[in-house]
Amino acid sequence: MLAPASLSLAGILLLALVTVESGGYFLTKVVRGHAPANALQTSFFRAGHAHAAVLLVLSLAILGVIDQTALADGWLWLARTGVPIAAILMPAGFFLSVLGRDPVKPNRLIWLLWLGVLSLTAGLIAAGIGLLLAGLAG
Repeated sequence: MLAPASLSLAGILLLALVTVESGGYFLTKVVRGHAPANALQTSFFRAGHAHAAVLLVLSLAILGVIDQTALADGWLWLARTGVPIAAILMPAGFFLSVLGRDPVKPNRLIWLLWLGVLSLTAGLIAAGIGLLLAGLAG
């Protein structure tokens, strides 16, 4: 049985996938030439869309098992939310860093991508260690 915090987060993540769906529609307009975007923007939009979808689904997978661990409060929070936070930050870094008219390189908002990488890494390590320890204790 999932803890209430995991159930609530799972609901939020499923609703967030609807935004990824609408982003997919925008991406189809970009690749068909119906929305203006240069090669850099197209590449970053694709990467942002893919990262959003994959990280949201990965977040749901982690929620399905994370409540089986004996992680302490702060570690459990990190294991439960590290990947979902990355699912916001990494795509934001991809999308926001190439906004504007015909950019030739990402702007300073690319740091959101790297913040997301840190959140992803920390969340995966916390969840992985928690699950490994739960398995060894079982």
